[in-house]
Amino acid sequence: MTKRPETKYAWNGDVALAYQVFGAGPVDLVYLQGYTSHVDLNWESQYLARFLRGLGEKARVIHTDRRGWGCSDRFSPGDVAPLEVQVDDLVAVMDAAGSERAVIFTSVDTCPTGVLFAATYPERTAGLVLVDPMLAFYDTEEARRDWAETNARVRREWGTPAYYGEFWHDVRELEDWYAPWCRASVSPGALAAESDAFGAVDVREVLSSIHVPALVVGNSEERLADPIVSESTRDAYVVQAGISGSRLLKSPMQGGAAWHHGYARGAPILAAVGDLIASIREEQESFDRVLATVLFTDIVDSTATAALLGDARWRRLIDEHDRAAKAIVARYRGEYVHTTGDGLLATFDGPARAIRCAQSIIEARRPLGVEIRAGLHTGEIERAEHGVAGVGVHIGARVGALAGGGEVWVSSTVKDLTAGSGLVFEDRGEHELKGVPDRWRLYRVVAG
Repeated sequence: MTKRPETKYAWNGDVALAYQVFGAGPVDLVYLQGYTSHVDLNWESQYLARFLRGLGEKARVIHTDRRGWGCSDRFSPGDVAPLEVQVDDLVAVMDAAGSERAVIFTSVDTCPTGVLFAATYPERTAGLVLVDPMLAFYDTEEARRDWAETNARVRREWGTPAYYGEFWHDVRELEDWYAPWCRASVSPGALAAESDAFGAVDVREVLSSIHVPALVVGNSEERLADPIVSESTRDAYVVQAGISGSRLLKSPMQGGAAWHHGYARGAPILAAVGDLIASIREEQESFDRVLATVLFTDIVDSTATAALLGDARWRRLIDEHDRAAKAIVARYRGEYVHTTGDGLLATFDGPARAIRCAQSIIEARRPLGVEIRAGLHTGEIERAEHGVAGVGVHIGARVGALAGGGEVWVSSTVKDLTAGSGLVFEDRGEHELKGVPDRWRLYRVVAG
């Protein structure tokens, strides 16, 4: 038996919703397993556990049982909550797990919940995975008869070999694990009642409202005809066509079980989910890259000055410098990023204001008997968790290191972008900047 994560509970009103958190990755992924699920017993299958671990290698997984199933609160056959409540349940689970935004992974009968969640809460949906999606239970008289027959079989045969047919004999572990797992997931009366209650659900009209990266997984062993020909309620082609920009993966499955037949058949789905997460991460990183002017300042000969003043006086001087510098940065509408020990790093959306901020910091510190130098560069930076990063930041630091006491040096990019501002520059020639490719022409600000 695979060691399973701790099972916790989120609350939506008086209803307890079981969930587990495991794995690590650049984004969160909510896994709402379709048709059969029990967050504790899932880990007793070597195949399903391997699939869950595979998800955990790609994301921080929040694995939950929907209400009425598994370890979540059950319901009586006459008390099935509507679809919108299941969407609210996902919000409650994400809040309890500390997730602001996640990829929503659903399969078969949980796909309507995933679709409605993505359309209702786009700001909390990083991406959407729909495996063997059933977005309308029945929409024709024939489908209604077939569903009624299936529900009759559920009431007679749920949790027995007779219900699963050939699927039952496909994996040897089914004899010892699958039937008890199904019975523990949901009782036959509750399953039939939920199926009846959701029989009229049809979320296909909502597909056009989804504008997040999406992956649709269909069974390659079923019909692969032109999607225009069929309006099947369980047709991955139709679903994929309904979500703009979504991807389609054809993968052999049994009853929507992405994990079935072990890692060999789960691997393509895991790989596709990994690709989706990578594309989401790349997109998010592009949003975090902005054009900005970085300003570095530091105290010239700080080591010698600290030794001359002593630790206590030096600390007081630095504290006063930091307070004044923060106020000046705010005055020029910059963003104070962090202290560098004897200076600061700040960013601005206007290079002229950044230069005038540097000049003000230098003038404000002169009465203290210390000389400040400053360096600026305008370029693309990346907003990171604890500040900013990227080549643009390194260039700004290297430019500042070349300046003398009381001087403001800038890259040619800053000079070119401040034309017409009244600033006057002195050409200081080309320089090699440590760790930065090419040679850079630098300028000293002399007036303005």
